[in-house]
Amino acid sequence: MTKQIDHVDRQLIQAAAHVAATRCRGDNHTMAAAARNHDGRIVTAVNAYHFTGGPCAELVLIGAAAAQGAYDLDTIVAVGDRDRGVVPPCGRCRQVLLDYFPALKVIVGTSNGLRTVSITDLLPESYVWADHQLDAEENAPRGTS
Repeated sequence: MTKQIDHVDRQLIQAAAHVAATRCRGDNHTMAAAARNHDGRIVTAVNAYHFTGGPCAELVLIGAAAAQGAYDLDTIVAVGDRDRGVVPPCGRCRQVLLDYFPALKVIVGTSNGLRTVSITDLLPESYVWADHQLDAEENAPRGTS
């Protein structure tokens, strides 16, 4: 069961909604995402739709955040264009967000309103990529003596 976290970051939702309203045009860009870095900065992005499976706004945001030196995202939200409101991340995005930011909070919309949940609650009993990576030292080539 998904646990609600009391605080819903309204400023973050407004940032994503603003980008959705002003930058999402046509069929190529239909979703916007905004995330707050641990230092308070807000990073925004839009999806890059393509029939081959272009990246969702949340995934574009990860790259945009890295380009701005924001590597410790705290909370994320996605908002659809044409006033569709807050949209929860798809399954692929949930997995990637969990792998990059296991402590991330996600704002989702439900029939009961908005709530903030942990990414781990959106993907219970999930595969955690980092847990299955071999230690780099174990994989380093060993010289012969």
